Amino acid sequence: MKKYFSLVLFAHSVFALPFAMIGFFLGVTTTTQSFNWLLLVLVLLCMVFARNSAMAFNRYLDRKIDAKNPRTQMRDIPAGIVSANSALVFVITNCVLFVITTFFINPLCFYLSPVALFIVLFYSYTKRFTALCHLVLGLGLGLAPIGAYIAVTGSFNIVPIFYSLAVLFWVSGFDIIYALQDEDFDKEQHLHSIPAALGRKNALNLSVVFHVGAALCVILPILFTDFSFVYYIGVAFFCAMLIYQHLLIKPNDISRVNKAFATTNGYASVIFALCFLVDAFLRTNFIL
Repeated sequence: MKKYFSLVLFAHSVFALPFAMIGFFLGVTTTTQSFNWLLLVLVLLCMVFARNSAMAFNRYLDRKIDAKNPRTQMRDIPAGIVSANSALVFVITNCVLFVITTFFINPLCFYLSPVALFIVLFYSYTKRFTALCHLVLGLGLGLAPIGAYIAVTGSFNIVPIFYSLAVLFWVSGFDIIYALQDEDFDKEQHLHSIPAALGRKNALNLSVVFHVGAALCVILPILFTDFSFVYYIGVAFFCAMLIYQHLLIKPNDISRVNKAFATTNGYASVIFALCFLVDAFLRTNFIL
């Protein structure tokens, strides 16, 4: 199990999982739907299975590329820790479990499950033909809020879509920053990314644009929901973390990429989600 946890980088779930909880409790606290522990567990399982499928498939598909890249040579498959066949079996198993789990949630989730799987798996191919791969990754993680909301309500709504767009722009922006590390390698191997296509300075500028979009998308729900001051604190913190990570990275100095990528964004999502949940509980007197 340790090998597989390393394969899927379970710690990276901190990016999308908090936003899935936002979508879930948005559905519980702003509609007539009641809280259900079993449903919460099913949503969490869907998040785990989808994340496992996407990460493991990426490692499986990129195994030869990873073996050539000095930064990724020690990943599990190139290093021989997990075999390629075992990784593929792990992907298929998690895909099946994801679809089965959605069956027990509601019909809409079940019908949409192949679409969700296609998006999160398709990302792994995109770097081979388009620099927009960062947006596809953002789209995959951005399914978390709207997916969790649909799990609760069985319907769509504008507010969870704002949160999904926030994740799309936020993830796309910080994935561009992360990809700065492989700019030269991507060019050598004819792989596609924003840094390889636009250069370091322009890539960082585009990342800023995406993060401005993310900030707007966490602000816009204020027009549709009567939030308390706690939510505003969460928005301020989230935006501050977006600004901070851009202060860490300069076109001539990307030595703090890992801090900007993992630490800063991890705090941003967790604290923002906690502020949302506290606000929702205060406004609705909701009790688990």
